Amino acid sequence: MANGMEEVDRESVVNGSTMFSDEEVREISGFKRGGDDYVEVTCGCTSHRYGDAVGTLRVFTSGDLEISCECTPGCEEDKLTPAAFEKHSGRETSRKWKNNVWVIVDGEKVPLSKTALLKYYNQALSNGSTRSQAGRVCHRDEFLRCTQCNKNRRFRLRTTEECRSYHDAFINTNWKCSDMPYDKITCDDDEERASRRVYRGCVRSPTCRGCTSCVCFGCGTCRFSDCGCQTCSDFTRNAKA
Repeated sequence: MANGMEEVDRESVVNGSTMFSDEEVREISGFKRGGDDYVEVTCGCTSHRYGDAVGTLRVFTSGDLEISCECTPGCEEDKLTPAAFEKHSGRETSRKWKNNVWVIVDGEKVPLSKTALLKYYNQALSNGSTRSQAGRVCHRDEFLRCTQCNKNRRFRLRTTEECRSYHDAFINTNWKCSDMPYDKITCDDDEERASRRVYRGCVRSPTCRGCTSCVCFGCGTCRFSDCGCQTCSDFTRNAKA
């Protein structure tokens, strides 16, 4: 299996179906070429006390990693970072998720670090030092409060389209749950638990409150030349200058 540190030619990546070669993923159990910009694979993390916690890992072309936990039938932990999944599983020696979170390869548990599944994540980290605004790696999730029910709703900011949806919602003074573009929710749906809202997708720390790895002060992904708001106008003008 190819090493996870393999260089990625992003120009050649079209969608989830071209992210990994058949050779790279041939023996990985539960591997699916899931969507336009991601693949899915069964993963897990082992606690000596609680046993195996199993989940579904999504690997995005952007380098983002998300795990939906399936440790119990009623578990509602979704969109966890690998570090948060490692902690949720009860793993005794945490903070080493690359070695502690595993996939099944040819019937054996193999750490993510020994597969090709981390090559986009590793490439995103290596490119981070050259990105604008403090070498940021990703946009963390943001929340907006509905003007009708007063519940907080999560916005996932991984692509330009998702950033635009959040941006337009943020400047809409009358934004409500039914305006959510991707997740079809209503004011009757439960608000996300406070214990879950602390996980916002930072690659440095799962419960980060804001750092240079996840807080963006403006880039080509989250600022828009066709938007007339002051923030976007200032960014566009400064970028041209």
